[in-house]
Amino acid sequence: MRGAFLLFLTFTLTHAESFITKEEYAAGLYHNPRGVGCQLCHGEEGEGKLIARYRDKGENKSFIGKPLRKLPFRDFYLKLNSRIVGMPRYYLTDTEIQTLYYYLHREEFKRAAPQPPKAK
Repeated sequence: MRGAFLLFLTFTLTHAESFITKEEYAAGLYHNPRGVGCQLCHGEEGEGKLIARYRDKGENKSFIGKPLRKLPFRDFYLKLNSRIVGMPRYYLTDTEIQTLYYYLHREEFKRAAPQPPKAK
């Protein structure tokens, strides 16, 4: 009986479709990649966001999360894999970086994807 259950479980896991969509995975990754979501500094759509205003030596300053939406993929990839002051290191895989880029550009990807022919 146990063997039949293990065989069923293996078959189910290897042949089952994903339980979340690509969009849901991408949104989850953007909002919580490793504890601190990208939207907290870069905005819900990657438009950039004011994080804090402060005074330094009598001068008013702002700490701003940079916009991400207009970065070409190569720049996006390089920035995520470099040390930037104020930016946490996430140690993302290449697939996770591609998924984050997809999240920020999902409408463009959807428009560019071939559409199935309409039924007549």
